[in-house]
Amino acid sequence: MSNLKVSEKFQEQLKQLTRFAFVGIISNFAGYLIYLFITHLGMAPKFTMTLMYIVGATIGYFGNRNFTFSDKGSLIGSGLRFLLAHLCGYCLNLFILIIFVDHFEYPHQLVQAVAIFVVAIFLFFVFKFFVFK
Repeated sequence: MSNLKVSEKFQEQLKQLTRFAFVGIISNFAGYLIYLFITHLGMAPKFTMTLMYIVGATIGYFGNRNFTFSDKGSLIGSGLRFLLAHLCGYCLNLFILIIFVDHFEYPHQLVQAVAIFVVAIFLFFVFKFFVFK
């Protein structure tokens, strides 16, 4: 492969990563603020995370499908793979909360903030190579 092709491929991947981060920052920042508000009102952190995960995943599907990866494939095919990817991401997020909040007793606000980034890194690669390939 020539250096020009490698450079173009790297630039395209960097563009996808930047777009993914943009979609993720907007949806996750808004979701995290709502998470903090709802848990402040007294709702349980894991239940709140579940609700926010569903809302954020729905917003993320359309943002990532259209803006990040410019996927023109079947809505049903990519939608089902997206659901599977997010089911794994949700389980990862829940596992992080259970381990670090329930067992190690770290503040749920901090743990959820870190979990957002861990799950985002996981999902970027799953989206790129499985969902919107």
